[in-house]
Amino acid sequence: MPGVSARRLSHEERRQLAVNLTRVVTLYRSILDAYIIEFFTDNLWGTLPCSWQEALDGLNPPQLATLLLGMPREGEVARYRSVWPLTLLALKSTAYALAFTRTPGFQTPSEFLENPSQSSRLTAPFRKHVRPKKQHEIRRLGELVKKLSDLTGCTQVVDVGSGQGHLSRFMSLGLGLTVKSIEGDQRLVERAQRLDQELLQTLEKEEKRNPKVVHTGPRHPPHHVVRWVDPTALCEELLLPLETSPQSGARLLLTGLHACGDLSVALLRHFSRCPEVVALASVGCCYMKLSDPGGYPLSQWVAGLPGCELPYRLREGACHALEEYAERLQKAGPSLRTHCYRAALETVIRCAQPELRRPGVQGIPRVHELKIEEYVQRGLQRVGLDPHLPLNVAALRAHQAQENRVVAFFSLALLLAPLVETLILLDRLLYLQEQGFHAELLPIFSPELSPRNLVLVATKGPLGEAFSLLETEDS
Repeated sequence: MPGVSARRLSHEERRQLAVNLTRVVTLYRSILDAYIIEFFTDNLWGTLPCSWQEALDGLNPPQLATLLLGMPREGEVARYRSVWPLTLLALKSTAYALAFTRTPGFQTPSEFLENPSQSSRLTAPFRKHVRPKKQHEIRRLGELVKKLSDLTGCTQVVDVGSGQGHLSRFMSLGLGLTVKSIEGDQRLVERAQRLDQELLQTLEKEEKRNPKVVHTGPRHPPHHVVRWVDPTALCEELLLPLETSPQSGARLLLTGLHACGDLSVALLRHFSRCPEVVALASVGCCYMKLSDPGGYPLSQWVAGLPGCELPYRLREGACHALEEYAERLQKAGPSLRTHCYRAALETVIRCAQPELRRPGVQGIPRVHELKIEEYVQRGLQRVGLDPHLPLNVAALRAHQAQENRVVAFFSLALLLAPLVETLILLDRLLYLQEQGFHAELLPIFSPELSPRNLVLVATKGPLGEAFSLLETEDS
């Protein structure tokens, strides 16, 4: 997806981008703030301008992917069947122009061409127990952290929210970094420690089988610590150097792979307040879990802008996978009807129990194989209502006939969602710059594999031209 590169913007241009984003988000807030399951109960289609309805009505999913989201199939030429209103075209152009680009600067063949489950860029021991998406992520972020550590002279990497330790293991046993892993879940830490030992045994066996491969120095697995990191206070454990690190003059690099909600904010605050932390490489996610206030806005500039508020629904929408949904649209599979079915269910729930709004419905398997009335009956049971309530099947079928409208409205919201993510991440950049630090934002992962693919890199001294090394793909 096209967009703007944060690296090419001056500080003043970043501030102006924040102004533009708040204006656009305010203008289209009714779309961003809508819940698709209320499509029928709140007449969401009727909230769109009539000219937009005429342009979008009747478009099939592949046409929505190509014309609205701007993601055609390879070699496909976009052909409009009618003249779209300028306001809709302006929305589309603005969404492209103001969002941070999610396309990495590196262009290399896919690491999954030979085997969709195994990255060709990771050796077998580091792929074991790791899903393809995570293989891609730990390799890309680990290599960036290694370069950043070398450039800034770091003595220790701290992986915050390390989970099962896949990134920490790759950085320590694969790249030779000294790593402390901090995770709040005792069970995940115990699992990580078992995987560490398994990997060490595997590497030792490989060395015995291949004595010509010389490994210099002892291998040190990550040092795991069970600790919840409070986003509002400094964590002393996070800042303590390991015995294998220099006890004086420690230089720490903080990293987090999809540090959830306020955890990514905690990384920023530790970086900004602690002199021993000299570098940061953070990939955030789960923006809807940010504290309000406290997690956003962080910068004085964004906090002072009219319309900077981002309620839960907007932040939740920013976590959707635009590229993945566009691919689903191009395939036009039956799973796309799920939103329509759920919206129809909401109308029945409101009639039966008006005070029950947007209840969670546990996954109903094989939705695409069900008639809409069968889905509604199962949904009623899951929310604690009588599944044998009399249903107006004709009304349900009329809702089902509007499936493409539901998909079109949801596509509009997804088109705008990257603007919200851009504003959240831009706020973090400005927060660090206001304190005199050097901060950049880079698309690091393939967005098709990992939708939250922007890494915030910060240092306390300028890297100059050396920063471009972080954008390159290792051979």
